Amino acid sequence: MAEGRQRVYWQRSCFIVLTAALIAAVCVPDFGQAQSHSARRSSVPVTADSINANTVAIVSGNPNGTYLSIVYDLSAVLDDGNDFRVLPIIGKGGAQNVRDVRYLKGVDLGITQSVILNTFRKTGELGDIDNTITYVAKLYNEEMHLVTGANSGITSIDQLDGKKVNFSDVGSGTQLSTRDVFERLGLKPIEVNMGQADALKKLQAGEIAATVLIAGKPAGSVANTKASDGFRLLPVPFAKELQADYLPATLTSRDYPNLIEPGRSVGTVAVGAVLIAYNWPRNTERYRRVEKFVEQFFPRLADFQKSPRHPKWKETNLAAAVPGWKRFPAAEEWLKQHSSATPSTRDQREQFKRFLETRPKASSEGDTSADLDHLFQEFLLWSETRENH
Repeated sequence: MAEGRQRVYWQRSCFIVLTAALIAAVCVPDFGQAQSHSARRSSVPVTADSINANTVAIVSGNPNGTYLSIVYDLSAVLDDGNDFRVLPIIGKGGAQNVRDVRYLKGVDLGITQSVILNTFRKTGELGDIDNTITYVAKLYNEEMHLVTGANSGITSIDQLDGKKVNFSDVGSGTQLSTRDVFERLGLKPIEVNMGQADALKKLQAGEIAATVLIAGKPAGSVANTKASDGFRLLPVPFAKELQADYLPATLTSRDYPNLIEPGRSVGTVAVGAVLIAYNWPRNTERYRRVEKFVEQFFPRLADFQKSPRHPKWKETNLAAAVPGWKRFPAAEEWLKQHSSATPSTRDQREQFKRFLETRPKASSEGDTSADLDHLFQEFLLWSETRENH
């Protein structure tokens, strides 16, 4: 009897200790983080008006892509109590994000692809988009990941013609841009739509021929796939039909060590990821909110280009233009007022100069924005090669 009571007492004690540990793990903040918050206490009284005035909501993407990581980085770096806050919103992806910025109340900013902006301009689905949507900055390039079965016998994108291919979620940037790529290449696969986790299972079962994800490398869902599980990355040619709106890109074993053998790479194409905003009239509360975001974000770009932030931030050049689109006025004015190069910008310019010296025939004089984007993408690959050595 006493032995039974001791066992019950021991079990109850273990339960109490375990419960206390779980509560501590969940409820007690990291000491360094607590110091950080206490060190910069807000000077703004907590009211409904102050919280709304100082909070910027940014619609991103799902956990499979890069957008959510990028917007979380914005929140982690820029949040300053009640003085300023970035609120990340999980979204459906690039296409739906444009619709949300255009129509959804409470959304201040969103991330999309430059090709998608051009697509909406052509279709007229969102009306006069040239006067309603502006961009704040081009952020980075997103690579097209084309995953197929290692034993499927498919070795070329041309072989996907007439076969089932997952274009990712409905409303995603991947869906619209993938449609555009296949259409330009003259290919007509059978489009299916599902999340990447479901698509990979269908791929293993042989129910679809390939799945596509357009996201900044390394993309989470692709990084989790393994060649040993029967997956491989299919190259996407930088065909003439794609060169007006896409950029050449390379996926390496450094990006996906479980899919690409050391020393090898897979060629693909990329498209620009763009931070967009509604074209709010000046002297409105919504305009001032985006203006405050610009004032918080632009001066601190260097903070985003350090670990542990997403490696794609290293591609960001705030002065880079999105051809054919208007920049949000507050962002344009900030760039003009701060046109003098920061140390990090000077370093990058010096590196770019050295890169051009390795290509004696290259010249940026008279080049179009697309030509300069191609050069800059080559420069990034050149820089990455130097880092690896």
